[in-house]
Amino acid sequence: MEILEKAPAKLNLSLDTPFRHQDGEPEWNMVMTAIDLADYVHIETLDNTSEIIVETDSGFLPDDQRNLAYQAAKTLQQDFNVKQGVRITITKKIPVSAGMGGGSSDAAAVLRGLNQLWQLNLSKEQLALLGLKIDSDVPFCVYSQTALVTGRGEKITPLKSLPALWFVIAKPKASVSTPSIIRQIDYNRIIHQDVDAVCQAILNGDIEKLTANMGNVLEPITSHKYPEILRIKNKMISFGAQAAQMSGSGPTVFGVCTKYSRAQHVYNALRGFCQEVYLVCPFSLH
Repeated sequence: MEILEKAPAKLNLSLDTPFRHQDGEPEWNMVMTAIDLADYVHIETLDNTSEIIVETDSGFLPDDQRNLAYQAAKTLQQDFNVKQGVRITITKKIPVSAGMGGGSSDAAAVLRGLNQLWQLNLSKEQLALLGLKIDSDVPFCVYSQTALVTGRGEKITPLKSLPALWFVIAKPKASVSTPSIIRQIDYNRIIHQDVDAVCQAILNGDIEKLTANMGNVLEPITSHKYPEILRIKNKMISFGAQAAQMSGSGPTVFGVCTKYSRAQHVYNALRGFCQEVYLVCPFSLH
C-alpha cells in the first residue's frame, strides 16, 4: 500500500504571542497560509517489519528519529499499536531551516497519509492534536489552508481563501534556531500585532487592509542577529511589493503583490541579491 502526499510550505501573515506558559512555551496568536511551494512525501507500508525508513534527496535533513516525518510515523505506530513498518521518501522543494515549516509539513503529510493507509479514521482535529507532540507548526500543516492559529499551535480555525495575490519569497543564507529566538522574546517590550484586523481583511477579501496590518513580533529579534533580513525586506518594498515581512522565526522574507507582472519584477530584481528566490501563489486545496 502506498500514497503520495503534497506537503506545502507555510507563511505567517501575522504572528503574535500574548504570553509565555509556565513551561516556557509561548501562547500563539497567528494567521498562517499555505503556499504552492511544496515537498512531496511518498509513503509505503512495509510488511514483516515495524521499521521506519526515511529517505530524502536533501543532504541537510536527518533520516533518523530526529526527522519530524519519522516522528510522525512513530507517534501513530505507538499510539495505535500498529505493527506495520513504513518507508517515507521525501522530495524536498521547501528550503530547510527557513521559517516555512518544511519539516512540519512533511510530518503532517505522513500523519494524513498513514491515517488513510492504516485506516485509523482520525479527524483533522485529532491529527492536529497528535501533530502538536511533534512540533507546534504540524497542526496547521495538517490543514494546510489559511487559518487562525492559537493555543500552543493546536487550535486551528480555518479562514476564507486569500484573494488573488502572489508571494515573492527570498531565503537568505542564514539558518535560524527557532527555540533560541523564542527564548529571547521580551514580553515587557513586545509590540503586539492586530491579528483580528488581518482575519477581518481576509474575510472581506481586502488586500489593502491585509497588507496594512501584517506583522511578526519575532522579526525584530531575528533581524537584529541577521541584518540581511531587513535589507531584503526593504528591497522588496522598493521594487514594488505592497508589503514584506519575515515568516516564522526566519530568516525567510516574503513580499505580497496583487499583480503578477509586479511580482515578476520583484522576483527578477531580487535574484541579484539572494540565491534562493521563489515566486508562488497561495496553495489551494481544490
